[in-house]
Amino acid sequence: MPDKYAVIGNPVGHSLSPDIHRAFARATGQDITYDRLLAPLDAFEASVRKFFNDHESGRGLNVTLPFKREAWDIVDCHCGYALDAEAVNTIKLTGGRLEGHNTDGVGLLRDLEQNLEFPIRGKRVLIMGAGGATHGVVQPLLAARPESIIVANRTLDKAASLVSHFRRFRDLAADGLAALPYERLAGAQFDVVINATSAGLTGEMPPLPQSVFAPGALAYDMVYGKVTPFLKFAAARGARTADGIGMLVEQAAESFLVWRGVRPDTKPVIDWLRAEGGNMRAEGGGST
Repeated sequence: MPDKYAVIGNPVGHSLSPDIHRAFARATGQDITYDRLLAPLDAFEASVRKFFNDHESGRGLNVTLPFKREAWDIVDCHCGYALDAEAVNTIKLTGGRLEGHNTDGVGLLRDLEQNLEFPIRGKRVLIMGAGGATHGVVQPLLAARPESIIVANRTLDKAASLVSHFRRFRDLAADGLAALPYERLAGAQFDVVINATSAGLTGEMPPLPQSVFAPGALAYDMVYGKVTPFLKFAAARGARTADGIGMLVEQAAESFLVWRGVRPDTKPVIDWLRAEGGNMRAEGGGST
C-alpha cells in the first residue's frame, strides 16, 4: 500500500502541490499518493488528527494558508527552522509523534542562490511585509550572511515585533536586522528586494521609493502565476525580476526530503510549471 500524503488548507483547490509531489515521486521511484485536503477554518486540528488516524498509511501533510501558525501549535515537536519561525508548513508522522518543519526559507534561499545564481552573502536585503511568509524566511536568509536585512511594513509595530523575535540571530548579518516604515526607505538602496506581501494578488503596489534598487539588484515576488505591479515597477527601474515559482518547487522538494529521505531534481518541475504559466492561477509563493 502506498504511503499517503496531502496538502491541507482553506482554500486548497488551487494548490499545485499534488502535481509537484507526484512528479517528484515518479522521478525518484517513490510509492506514494498525494491529495488535497480542505479543512474547515474552525477544525484544522481535527482534520489533521483525522487524516493520520483514518489512514493507516498516512505519513505526512503540507500545510498552506491560513493554518501554518496553527500547525506550529498542534505538532508534538519542532524541527529545524520551524522552531524559531513559529510556523509549520510540513508535518511528518514519526513513531506516533507529529514533527513540524518549515521549508519555506530554505526553498527561497535555494531559488535565489542556485536557480537564480544570486548569492545573498554580503548583500543588502529588503523584505516587504511582516506576516507569516516573512517569519518563515528571515532566519535562513540571515544564515546566508547578508550585509543587512531591513523589514519594511505599513504597520511598524508588527515589523519591530518580528525583528525582536529574531534578535538573537541578528549578528549573522554584518549590519544587523532592523525594521523601518516605508517612508524611511527614501535614499536607501538594496541589492535584493523581496515582496513577501500579498499585494500583487490584488493588483496593488507596496509604497516603495523610486530609487530603492541598487545597480544589478534583484526584485523577487513570492507571488507566482502573474507579473505583479511590484515586478513591473522593478523592471522599469532596471532591476532583474523573478516570481515565486522556484521557491514553491524548492520548498516542496525540501518537504519531500523530510518525508522520503531523497531530494528530487527540481529543474524539470520548475521548467514544466513555467511552460504552463498561462494556465496557473496567481497565488502567494511559499504557500503550497
